[in-house]
Amino acid sequence: MRIQIDTLAYTNRLRWLAPEQKLLFAIALLIIAAFTHAPIQMLIAIWMSIWTVIYAGIPLKIYLKLVYVASLFWVTSLPALVINGVDISHLHLTQHDAIAGFNFGSYYIYISSHGIEQGLTILTRAIASLSCLYFVMLTIPFTELLQTLRRWGVPVLLTDLLLLMYRFIFVLLNTASELWTAQQARGGYRTFRTGIKSLALLIGQLLKRTLENYHQISLSLASRGFNGEFKVWHSHRYYPSKRYATEAILGCVILIGLAWKNPLL
Repeated sequence: MRIQIDTLAYTNRLRWLAPEQKLLFAIALLIIAAFTHAPIQMLIAIWMSIWTVIYAGIPLKIYLKLVYVASLFWVTSLPALVINGVDISHLHLTQHDAIAGFNFGSYYIYISSHGIEQGLTILTRAIASLSCLYFVMLTIPFTELLQTLRRWGVPVLLTDLLLLMYRFIFVLLNTASELWTAQQARGGYRTFRTGIKSLALLIGQLLKRTLENYHQISLSLASRGFNGEFKVWHSHRYYPSKRYATEAILGCVILIGLAWKNPLL
């Protein structure tokens, strides 16, 4: 996945567009999404998807796959929001909130309408925010993003930590995938008991290999005279676009105007 994301970031149709312009655009929409309601957030998600899929030329299948993976985290948190329980003696408190429910011992378990509303609010805000994040991730190479942040005054220590985290996340995922495939080929997950044992071995080996990889990187940096700052190459073959800047500014103004005119939006 990391190679695919990096490839798209370097080959998309908006590759020539200045990273500052793309990053400012995404940040502006992210701020608007944080302070508006569901209809405006859905408009932001649709608009950013158009920029990512149509303008940047990112394959729709890959984009939807990324959205699907992120949506799984929302699904796992949904039961905690939707399902509530109260003591039977306080059943009258759920009259306007409970959609359906049942008695379980001395408690009444029910589906909360307020919880469903909260879940939908979180979903729309998450989708809008993710669309902004994916636009940055799929159209700006990570090295150029770090250089842009450094030009904006972000401490070098923070950008170096971001670079290391970016690398180690995908190293960790690749290592876990290789270990899981090897265990699966040997029938390591045939039963629940063997699956738990295999999972424990996988976690232990994953920690061991991660520490070994960290030690190897430390030695390689020391042998190359690392002075406390990562130097990354980035291209200057990009330029701002008046057409895209006008569209971005006009769109943000329209979104703010809609939210201001009708606060319910």
